[in-house]
Amino acid sequence: MKSKPFIGVVIALCLILLATVSHHPQEGTLAKVDGASITERHIEPSLGRQLAELNQQVYKLKNQKVNELIDAVLLDQEAKRTGVSVATLLERQVDDKVAPVSDEEIRSFYDKNKDRVRVDLEQIHDQIRDYLNDQRRESQKKEFLKELRSKAKITMYLKPPPIYRAEVPFSGAPIRGSEKAPVTIVKFEDFQCPFCKSAQPTFKELLKKYDGKVRVVHKDLPLETIHPLARQAAEAARCAGEKGKFWEYHDKLYAVSPKLSTDELKSSAREIGLDTAAFDQCFASGKYRGVVQKDLNDGAQLGLTGTPAFFINGREITGAQPLEAFAAVIDEELGQTQ
Repeated sequence: MKSKPFIGVVIALCLILLATVSHHPQEGTLAKVDGASITERHIEPSLGRQLAELNQQVYKLKNQKVNELIDAVLLDQEAKRTGVSVATLLERQVDDKVAPVSDEEIRSFYDKNKDRVRVDLEQIHDQIRDYLNDQRRESQKKEFLKELRSKAKITMYLKPPPIYRAEVPFSGAPIRGSEKAPVTIVKFEDFQCPFCKSAQPTFKELLKKYDGKVRVVHKDLPLETIHPLARQAAEAARCAGEKGKFWEYHDKLYAVSPKLSTDELKSSAREIGLDTAAFDQCFASGKYRGVVQKDLNDGAQLGLTGTPAFFINGREITGAQPLEAFAAVIDEELGQTQ
């Protein structure tokens, strides 16, 4: 007979729990509008990069402060071990070991920088001396702290934020290189962009240097407001791709870029051996207008506003960077796959 009240209490608790759950959205839900959910997934593509940059800045600030505190602890411990104050310790290990700045060194520094300084040496002699002395003192202090760190057991629990990787769709896009390459570089470009043009030799070198390990994917981001032929060029390149000659046409356009015209778009097709009539028909029809627009939409979703922009396995590099900048990221990615 006593079980019925107990069962009633259990049922009541279950109803309360269900009501509570119904009022709490699923994890990752940020807002709801008439039952439609707005989630992390909706804002990640456009805000992911900015949020990652903010997380990196927070990490740098924390890392800097943690290292400052580590140094302070090491100095305090060493001062206690030697029976002196921290100030005396620094005086002995840093100040006393810094050689005085000579007049010759002051003169040399002045001569190297006088075009920027634009005042007589006599007016800033003491400031230069103090500046060079501070540099030497800071360098000596770093060496001393490096020595203290080498003798101490330091465990760093602060970890950098994970590398941000954008999700960059490229299904159906032109690919150059091995289809099974572990590293994918997706490039958003504009055929009239001079910086895009200057980046092309870098990709040829990368494909040669990392033969079989890197593939390059082309996506269009024509900036029509400043490059009026860029969108037509992108559509024309897709027409060439229809006949298996996208990359030949791609290279031809960049060879004559940024000075493009409708006639040059057509003559470039003829020069790489395309059927002129078929190409002209494809180009005039606007057959690939939607494909180029999709690339533009993808770029906007990723927060891109200029060209060139590159994603190495989702890691963004902006601008016509040198070969070494790409190689550094590629090497990291290859290291993770081994």
